[in-house]
Amino acid sequence: MQPKAAVWIGRYLAHLRTERRLSPHTEAAYERDLAALVAYCDGEKIPAWKQLDNFHIRTFAAREHRDGLNPRSVQRRLSALRGFFNYLIREQVLDSNPAADIRAPKAAKRLPKTLDVDQVATLLERKPTDALSCRDLAMLELLYSSGLRLSELAGLDVTDLDLADRTVRVLGKGSKTRVLPVGGKAVAALRAWLGERKSLVKDGAGALFVGQNGRRLGTRAIQRRIGRWAAGSDLNVPVHPHLLRHSFATHLLESSRDLRGVQELLGHADISTTQVYTHLDFQHLARIYDESHPRAKRRK
Repeated sequence: MQPKAAVWIGRYLAHLRTERRLSPHTEAAYERDLAALVAYCDGEKIPAWKQLDNFHIRTFAAREHRDGLNPRSVQRRLSALRGFFNYLIREQVLDSNPAADIRAPKAAKRLPKTLDVDQVATLLERKPTDALSCRDLAMLELLYSSGLRLSELAGLDVTDLDLADRTVRVLGKGSKTRVLPVGGKAVAALRAWLGERKSLVKDGAGALFVGQNGRRLGTRAIQRRIGRWAAGSDLNVPVHPHLLRHSFATHLLESSRDLRGVQELLGHADISTTQVYTHLDFQHLARIYDESHPRAKRRK
């Protein structure tokens, strides 16, 4: 493409970073998606964004899928393109969005894995033996109690906790803040950790969860510690932070039937994202029905 056309990608990424405040991870994903489009344009000798039409984008998406990109990734890539073209329309570079009506191949619906209530109890009944395992239990309890994302947990400061009110303030996607309830078991675990934290923290650092060096614990370190905790329990199931978030949502929906409330607690912008848990809930109900109803029992 012409250098002038490529400049707009840099401007758009700056727009994502400064105006929309998207995370560096999301920005990097958009950059990869747009780089793939530039490579396609170069191969097709398309010099400028105005030369792109609906047919080009459809061909680009089909080629990406044919070359091994799964339907979900093609869907995300098209979403990135639509956002970029809308930006170019705003900047009066384009008159219309060539990706507006392009659909990705249909992806098979994958249901998230969850732990059942007994498995969660097995995971959390293990007793801490030192300051770091005390911290790990507090992280696990908080993840399951409040349904936090990994990044939300890692970004917490001590000042975000109000144990007297049993709430935690988290900064979610799109820099949106929400205040979540914290259960009694999590409050007890956090109180115990705060007592141990004093001996580790340095220079008045505000991070809630710190490592042995007194600095904020990163997301990779949290994943490793949780995996290690699970390996030391009697659970015999690989555990990661998002598994606890899925379990939180599923158990809450099974008990409350309040999809909108679960959406708010999870911080989902679109309720369709939360609706995946209704499928999990139905699986649970169907299993109970098949095992219990006298006319539904299946022959072994």
